[in-house]
Amino acid sequence: MRGLSAAGGLAALRGLLDRPLASYYLLLFSVGLLLLIGLTMVFSATSVEDYANSGDATASLTKQAIFAVFGIVAFWACQRLPVRTFQAVARPALWGTVGLLLLLNLLVALTSLAGVSQIGPFAVDLNWLYVGPLQLQPSELAKFALVLWGADVLARKGAKLGWWRELATPFFPVLGLLFVLVGYNDLGTLICLLALVIGLLWAAGVQLRVFAVLGAIGLLGIGLLVAVASLGAGSSEPGGSDEPNFRLGRLTMFFNPPPLETCKDSGCYQMLQARYAIEHGGWFGTGLGKSSLKWGSLPAKENDFIFVIIAEELGVVGCSVVVALFAVLAYTGLRIARRVTGRFRQLAAAAATAWLIGQAMINIGGVIGLLPLTGVPLPFISDGGSALVSTLAAVGMLASFARAEPDAARALHARPPARWVRLVWAPLPPLPGRRRPGAPSAPRARVPRGQHEDDQAARRAVRANRARRGSVEERRR
Repeated sequence: MRGLSAAGGLAALRGLLDRPLASYYLLLFSVGLLLLIGLTMVFSATSVEDYANSGDATASLTKQAIFAVFGIVAFWACQRLPVRTFQAVARPALWGTVGLLLLLNLLVALTSLAGVSQIGPFAVDLNWLYVGPLQLQPSELAKFALVLWGADVLARKGAKLGWWRELATPFFPVLGLLFVLVGYNDLGTLICLLALVIGLLWAAGVQLRVFAVLGAIGLLGIGLLVAVASLGAGSSEPGGSDEPNFRLGRLTMFFNPPPLETCKDSGCYQMLQARYAIEHGGWFGTGLGKSSLKWGSLPAKENDFIFVIIAEELGVVGCSVVVALFAVLAYTGLRIARRVTGRFRQLAAAAATAWLIGQAMINIGGVIGLLPLTGVPLPFISDGGSALVSTLAAVGMLASFARAEPDAARALHARPPARWVRLVWAPLPPLPGRRRPGAPSAPRARVPRGQHEDDQAARRAVRANRARRGSVEERRR
């Protein structure tokens, strides 16, 4: 009976996954729950210090909720866009992001060399660029821009990807420029971009030797970026030769950790506090809002180390729920990439999934000690406006692709929703295999005049023979 019930449960699950809009609803379910968990944990991690500093325990929550509203608007807008729009904005989005990164690095260099931290309305604070009252992080925008541009370039090349020169122009040079601009100040985001590119090339079917060469170049580049941290790269106090190389320190701390009793006075203090929090949480946690290490003991608790607060307050069970939701998101993204039609959609879906899941694995692996610390936020959960808006925009693109799956498009056209629902939420996707309205018809081959007249004469002769044969048969009757 137990085996029959398990088989029945698997059959029911398979039936649910075979529904036309299963990918779309799985995407909304996983991302919606992750966003709700993120807002809850940001409030839990920041309420104590916010109340102590300003008397308002919901200050950080309000700010994050405003960014969540902007992210939902970006999700709604990207869900309504057709694939032609994503392809059209790919190149402007990439070069606009490169321009912002150039401006950011220029201001960082001027701050280091001349002490100039502001030019007109533009100011800089490490990885943050201020344009008047607007604050953004260009490296987060670079991830979504690279998804669109990389998928568009590789989709246009098609079967030519087997040749090295097709990747050498323009994919690898632009990729190298983007890696340098991002990695000089933010090595963690560079590793996320590298995971994105690996997922994109893997989905494109690039040969394995390309991955070997790319991996060797990537390791060499990461080594150089670790070395230049001694000159102030990525440091909030650049330019000092006496400053310790914090990137090299993190790697050394990971591969050769010092004794725990000495960590309170060295660079592993943050990791030690994270271990205490995870141990304190146990299997079921101390309870929501009852973390003790968020009272000033754990740095970056609302950003890079928010998974530690989840582990302390919700325990192993809460961490398992978060990991399971990311697993559902990974399955859904790969399912969309496999089922959707169109090469650009397939590559963009695979690249966006590699970005989101790779960043989540880097964050979780770093805070629990399985990977070196890189300082990247946990998608949908960590505090941060630019990261939340860009990730929700990418999910909106995935939702647009999920609705464009052949079975989903046919189901939506078979039972179309009300007109006001399509106006407010999302229009109907195009049916697979149907020519777009207004698209030019296939050009007809021009036939020489003499051949055209001969064909007409032949058709007249055939009709005359048929008529003559019919009259003879009538006389015989």
